[in-house]
Amino acid sequence: MKDGVIPVSSRENVAPFYSLAPGLGKRAGMGLLRGAAAHAVAVAPAAGAAVEGRAAMSAYFEELDFRPTPMGALSLRRRRSLTTGLDVYEIKLGDEFLMSSAFTVAESALAQVGLAALARGDLDVVVGGLGLGYTALAVLENPSVKSLIVVDALAEVIEWHEQGLLPLGEQLAADPRCRFVHGDFFTMSDSAEGFDSHVPRRRFDAVLVDIDHSPRKLLHPRHAALYTPAGLAGLAAHLNPGGVFALWSNDAPDETFEGMLSGAFATATSHVLTFDNAFGEPGASNTVYVAVMTDPRLPKATDPASPPSI
Repeated sequence: MKDGVIPVSSRENVAPFYSLAPGLGKRAGMGLLRGAAAHAVAVAPAAGAAVEGRAAMSAYFEELDFRPTPMGALSLRRRRSLTTGLDVYEIKLGDEFLMSSAFTVAESALAQVGLAALARGDLDVVVGGLGLGYTALAVLENPSVKSLIVVDALAEVIEWHEQGLLPLGEQLAADPRCRFVHGDFFTMSDSAEGFDSHVPRRRFDAVLVDIDHSPRKLLHPRHAALYTPAGLAGLAAHLNPGGVFALWSNDAPDETFEGMLSGAFATATSHVLTFDNAFGEPGASNTVYVAVMTDPRLPKATDPASPPSI
C-alpha cells in the first residue's frame, strides 16, 4: 500500500451491482455514503398539504421523481443535511444509493487532472458517465474546452438534468458546448463509429471515464473488455494525436493496468488524490489514471502535468 492510499476493499472482482445497467451502484461501494441515510429525515406532511403525483414532504426531505424500471424503482430525492444545513441530492435504485451530491470532489478532480495533461486549446471532450454532472461541469469550467459529449446509460438521469430537477442540470443543458447522449459508453468505445452519432469516426482530445469502481471491480461483466490491451487500443483510436484518456478508480494504483495503459499510450501515470470525505474526515483517496497519446508534432511525448491541488 502506498502512503496516503486507503486500504483496498475486499469486494469480489465483479461488484455487487453487476446485474444492473452500466453506470449504477458505484457510489454506494465507496464506503462514504453508507452512513448518509442516517442524516435523511422524513417528516409527515403538514395538515392540508397538497399531494400531486408523489408524497408531500417537509423542507427536510422531498422525493423529486420516481420511475419504475425493469431494474427496480429509480428515485431522485433531496434532503436537508442536519450537519451542514445544505441540500443533498441523491439517486437510489430500490434501497441502494447510486449517487449523492454529498461527495463530489473525485468527479471534479477527474476532469481537472485529465485536462491538465493537454497543453492546447479548442478541446473536444467526451465524458463517460453523467451522474450528478460534476465531472461535466468541471470540464466546461475549463476555458480551453470547445465541445463536450456526455454519455450515460440511464435516460432518466439525462431527463432529470434537462428538466432542471438536479442542481447542475439547467447550467449543463444551457451550455451550447454540452450535449447529453443516451447510450452505452462501452459499446461506443468498441465501435469504429465512436461517440458522436452525428459525426461517425469523430476523434476527440480527451475521454474522461467515471463508471466502474475500478478496472478490476466492474458494474457489469461486459465492461471488462475496455480494461484489456485490445479495449484500450480501441479507445485510443477515438483520440486525436496527443489526446488524453483519464479514468477514475476507487482503488489504489494497479500496476498491471498501468502496464496495459503504457502499451496503448505514449505515457501513463496514476495520480493518488487525497481529500476529506463527505463527513469531513481526512485521508479519503481515489486514483485517477492519465494516459497520453503520441503527438507526432512534438519531438517526443511529454509526461502528464502534475495534478492540481485538491
